[in-house]
Amino acid sequence: MENDAEFVKKWPSLGRAMESGIESHDGREAQLLAYILSRNPTNPLDVLSTIDKFSLRQDFLISVGPNKADILRDLVMWEKPKMLVELGGYLGYSAVLFADAMVKAHGGDTGLKIYSLELDPIFASIARQIARIAGLDHIIEVVEGTAVSSITSLVQEKKVTNVDFLFLDHLEDLYEQDFKVVEALGVLKMGAVVVADNVVRPGAPRYREFIRGDVKKEQGWESWGVKGLIWPGDFEDELEVSKLVGSESDKQ
Repeated sequence: MENDAEFVKKWPSLGRAMESGIESHDGREAQLLAYILSRNPTNPLDVLSTIDKFSLRQDFLISVGPNKADILRDLVMWEKPKMLVELGGYLGYSAVLFADAMVKAHGGDTGLKIYSLELDPIFASIARQIARIAGLDHIIEVVEGTAVSSITSLVQEKKVTNVDFLFLDHLEDLYEQDFKVVEALGVLKMGAVVVADNVVRPGAPRYREFIRGDVKKEQGWESWGVKGLIWPGDFEDELEVSKLVGSESDKQ
């Protein structure tokens, strides 16, 4: 790793975050919205690039960043989901990324929907505005509340009857619990994809042990890690990608 001076020069916002020990909930989220509005981005990729610039130059943001964005975009383009649910929406970076990729994968926006579940009402409000700036608020619906209460309500209201792609990006200690809730609701059908972020840094060892275990294999889940970088900083991490492909009895 670079020495401290070189590191701070290369990653100024991360250097400040490491010095202060603060990564969020200090007003930077509202400052990001003002930053975006002052630069008037004209399309989803411009919005994402503007957020990345803020995260590098102004204040570090706990968004997925450009390296993981490329990985996630490729997954969406390959899997072509129409219904995507993310647990932990933060400021809408990943929702904009997903919505843009879904539109491109399908050649249009007909029948596409993203539910972005966010606990913090201030973050949820900012995410809605960012989705609107990106021109994707007709696809992205930000739902305030805990992940469990929100997804349960969406299913009970029949707004969600199946989830093609589930993104886990909230508290790593809740990944296993909340996966089980979504699974019990019966919305993960054959071919469903679940992606969990930050499984190495800060880490989600219990979830990885669970999703790769014999029980899930017998139920038809395949799971593997995909290397990615936390940015700014280029710290090595992994995304856990899991897909319901069916058990041997299902295939017979």
